[in-house]
Amino acid sequence: MRARVARLGVAAAVAAALVASPFAAAGAVQPSAPRADYPSWDEVQAAKANEASKQAEVDNITSLISGLETQTAQLQQEAFARGQEYLKAQADLQSATSLADSLQTQATAAAAKASQAKLQVGQLVSHLYRQGGDSTMSLLLDGSAGSDDLLYQLGTMSQLTQTTTGIRNAAVAAENTSQALTEQASVAEAERSRLADEASTRLQSAQDAQAAAESKLAEAEATSNTLYAQLATLKDTSAQTEKDYRQGVADAQAAAAAAAAAAAAAGGYDEDPGSAWVPDSGSIMSPAEAQAYASSQMGAWGWGGDQFSCLVSLWTGESGWRANALNESSGAYGIPQSLPATKMATAGADWQTNAATQINWGLSYISRAYGTPCAAWSKWQSRSPHWY
Repeated sequence: MRARVARLGVAAAVAAALVASPFAAAGAVQPSAPRADYPSWDEVQAAKANEASKQAEVDNITSLISGLETQTAQLQQEAFARGQEYLKAQADLQSATSLADSLQTQATAAAAKASQAKLQVGQLVSHLYRQGGDSTMSLLLDGSAGSDDLLYQLGTMSQLTQTTTGIRNAAVAAENTSQALTEQASVAEAERSRLADEASTRLQSAQDAQAAAESKLAEAEATSNTLYAQLATLKDTSAQTEKDYRQGVADAQAAAAAAAAAAAAAGGYDEDPGSAWVPDSGSIMSPAEAQAYASSQMGAWGWGGDQFSCLVSLWTGESGWRANALNESSGAYGIPQSLPATKMATAGADWQTNAATQINWGLSYISRAYGTPCAAWSKWQSRSPHWY
């Protein structure tokens, strides 16, 4: 649902929509000790008996839910940012490694060439020495040589001297080149070492941020279920109804953010999202595997093959069906290009790496917002820049 936006000032538009969404039901997560400001069930029941107190408690619980969701979303966004910093550091390291290796290879070749040139100079000098050095004067004083022989031998000596000088100059040039390349290779290796340390630090930072986000998500899932149940009791509804309502509000806010990001693009936008860091070096589904999974889910929504064709086109345009596709301009992420990315936490804590979780969220979003994939695809095509 991302808007393909240029790298402009869209951060404010996206940040404005960084409201969290309702959490999925907690699985086997054990609830942590309740915070002092979380209401007890006794307090909820007491508030329900008084209309004014009930409304105040409804507002309080709603605020607590929003706070939990916002904190979790912020931590997840932080983990995203740290992961991208690691990817950049890793890319810089790879470039520096390639440069260092290339320079070292060139330096080694230049050193071999310089060594060969020195050897040739030494051989020529040795040859001249064995021949008695410069015999020009001997030739002039030797009356046995005819004029033609004398001129020929003098010409030969001149050519030999020029050849010797050329080889010596080439040897000096090769030595200078070898020394320069060796120095450059040394500098490049030092930079490679520095970037290796930086990449290691960035990776640790990304892993720490991811762990903090996952810990907060587990806590929020356990706590929010109780808060939703309390809210439902006060309002004489159900916890699912309250979650669905907040999901609808979140969807509307995300759509508004996408529209604002598209408007901010002012005609320029990114055609293809890049890739995000995958925590713990986890493997992700290939695009083909992701499409196969999505196809298997169509029946559960009452959709057939025609709707699947629309879905394939929609998400090919959005992400190429890559689970780690990241639009750095808007922050949209994953196969359905959720904006913000953390909204997919409603479908599962593994939303960052699990294509199935992303697809489940994306199908639910399409059903709520457009009714069918073909309706979403039609709307996507009608907008420029494209978004849904």
